[in-house]
Amino acid sequence: MKNRLEELRRQHDITQEELARILEVSRQTVSSLEKGRYNPSIQLAFKIARYFHMTIEEIFIYEEESV
Repeated sequence: MKNRLEELRRQHDITQEELARILEVSRQTVSSLEKGRYNPSIQLAFKIARYFHMTIEEIFIYEEESV
């Protein structure tokens, strides 16, 4: 799943470490999310959306896989 997390984090001028502390996750989790290697739990997705005052859909871009 693609996302705009890195873009939003940079716009708000915060580091991965700061965002990790706010979200109560590790910096490695934030890095993995930004690189698309990890999809967040629904709870974490809501925390991220709430922090940036956006909807989950505005941050995370779901693309269906081709069959």
